[in-house]
Parts: sequence; structure tokens; C-alpha cells
Amino acid sequence: MTLRKKLLLLNLVLLALIAAVSWRLRQEWLAARAREQKVLRQALKPVPAPPVSPLPQPKPVTAAAYDDIAQKVLFSKDRNPVVTIEVAPPKPLPPFPVSHGVMNLGDGPMILLSEQPGKPHRAYTPGDKVGEYKLVAANNEEIVLEFDGRQVKKRLDELIDRSAKEESAPAPAAGRRAAAQHAAQPTSPAAGSQSGPGAVMSGEVRACLPGDTAPAGTVNNGLRKVITESPFGKVCRWEPVR
Repeated sequence: MTLRKKLLLLNLVLLALIAAVSWRLRQEWLAARAREQKVLRQALKPVPAPPVSPLPQPKPVTAAAYDDIAQKVLFSKDRNPVVTIEVAPPKPLPPFPVSHGVMNLGDGPMILLSEQPGKPHRAYTPGDKVGEYKLVAANNEEIVLEFDGRQVKKRLDELIDRSAKEESAPAPAAGRRAAAQHAAQPTSPAAGSQSGPGAVMSGEVRACLPGDTAPAGTVNNGLRKVITESPFGKVCRWEPVR
């Protein structure tokens, strides 16, 4: 077989192969077309729409909701969320009064105080003003003072004026006997002596004048001089004669 016949035979075989492949492709295209038409002609069941829920109501506008914006505004440097409250320092306490003892006549303790060292003393009861202080409470050992809304508790022995001279020592036995004889003499005050009732302490009770030299038991204007011992020394007062 010549070369020409071989080429002709090969061309015929290729032509038959192309025709077979073309036919096969057409069949597959027709089948795909038929499936597409079948799908397109199918009736679709309607799906019910989902229920529509109402939108939430917006919250009412309040000024507090904009607090953060107002505090962090960029165009106002004077805005400061930190409020500094300046508290004035407390006033210094004035000098405390000087204690001279306690006296109780049955109506509760009365504290013998003077506003400052060297000034005359008198009896105070709770509620009285002692200089710049107010006497709030008192007993035989302590008092409570109030100044500018502050309360201070002090012992009476702390308020004694330690700078004052100590009282002289008791006289010897002979001197005591002489004093007793002098006290037994008539109770009229000595001429020129600084004696007699002083400031009112409570009711009809009067305080003794500074430097009163009249002995205990002296009667003056219906008042008798009484001297009692206390933990702070001698307490002098004039009481009505009963």
C-alpha cells in the first residue's frame, strides 16, 4: 500500500472519530437542555414570610446620658470632672481654763474654773460658757469642753495651774492651836481684811474673794464662810445661814 493510500485511510479514520465525538457532545447538550427545561417548568411552593417583630422604642433622652461627652469635650479645657472641695483648716484651740476643784451641793458637781491663770474663779455647771469654751459634761475627775463644734475631754488635774506657788506647809502644832483659838473668837471680819462674799456660784452660794483672810465660820450679811477639802486643795465658799 502506497503512502498516499495510507494518508487517505488515516484521514477517513480521523473524520469518523470527529463525527462520533460531535454526535456524543450533541447528545449530552440535548440531555442537559432537557433537564434544565424540566427544572424551570417545576412549580415552586410559596414560603410563608417570617413574622415581623416591632422595633424597640427608643429610650427617652436624659441629660445624664451625655455626661461623658460633656466631661471629655475637646474644645473646652476648663471642663474638669474632678471637683476639689477645699476644707478650711480647723481653728486652733484657745487656752484651756484653769481648774480649782469640784464642789457638789447635792445638785450635781460644780466645777470651779477660771478662764485664764490669775483670773478669779467661779463655779460652772454643764451648759455654761467658760471663756470661748462651752462646758458640755462634768464629773469629779473629767470635764468635756466644746469649741467650734469640736469636743475635748480633759482631766481636772491636767487643768491645774502648776506655775502657781504651792501653798505653804501646815503650821506646827502650836500654830494650829493658835489658829483654833483665833477661830474660836467672834466671827466678825477683821478691819481692813479682804473678806466677804464674792461672785455668785450657784443660787445663793457665793465664791470667796481672792486673798480672803476671814476664818471658816465667819458670818457676813447672812452668809457663813465654809472651807472644805478636795483633791485639788481647799475650796472656799459662802453659804446662807440656816
